[in-house]
Amino acid sequence: MRLFLLAALTMTAFAANSVLNRAALAEDLIGPGAFAALRLGSGALALWLLVTLARGLPPALRRSGQALQTLALALYMLGFSYAYVTLDAGVGALILFGGVQVTMFAGALLAREATGARRIAGAVLAFGGLVVLLWPAGPVPPLPPAATGLMLAAALGWGVYSLAGRRASDPLAATAANFVLATPLALAVLLLWPDTVAATPQGVALAIISGVITSGLGYALWYAVLPRLSASGAGVAQLSVPLIAAAGGFALLAEVPDARFWLAASLVLGGVALALWRAGRP
Repeated sequence: MRLFLLAALTMTAFAANSVLNRAALAEDLIGPGAFAALRLGSGALALWLLVTLARGLPPALRRSGQALQTLALALYMLGFSYAYVTLDAGVGALILFGGVQVTMFAGALLAREATGARRIAGAVLAFGGLVVLLWPAGPVPPLPPAATGLMLAAALGWGVYSLAGRRASDPLAATAANFVLATPLALAVLLLWPDTVAATPQGVALAIISGVITSGLGYALWYAVLPRLSASGAGVAQLSVPLIAAAGGFALLAEVPDARFWLAASLVLGGVALALWRAGRP
């Protein structure tokens, strides 16, 4: 039960990241490059201070696999922010979490991890529910190629980052080091391709909240949970993120969920439960 609650809290943080990012970019409160740089920079500062104050030493920046995790984190952050400038929110989430699931299942196969028919069936069921939830009604406009490619890159980055995190022995220090090293990469992209939208105080605040709370602390919690999940199981669990984001939107906007939402919720949660259920264990 404790693992389930921690995983649920982590998925809620991921959903909050999507809401914060979309709110900032949709209202032109800040540009995508500045949002990503501030998100990484504020998260790096908060995590660095937290590790230093708690242990008296800053997190080590030279560890096995550090470069891969840093590049994967930067790829996810930048691809995610830039893709949502033009990509429809629902279809973007479908591309992102579908791509993450494929990446993590591929990682499980390469590691010769036993997936089993139950987990594969659960993944298919949950992904089907995600399609029901997010696919737009009526004719579907052509997807912007550049934005679609950026979101697929973000999916690859997050999948690789999650796979690498399963080996982290110190989740908080590992996340702090990854954020610190990825921040200069985001700043370099911002300098090379400046935003066309000026940053407002509201946009800066949203980026910092995303960086410190739902990204920095959320990702440290994710690294703590990952060693107790299989690669394929972690991929399936993340399919619940868009569902949580949609439920949050209903709660914040006082909207009444429609029949499609309840059908999608049943499919996604049922698929996740089927994939993560272990026979003979509660």
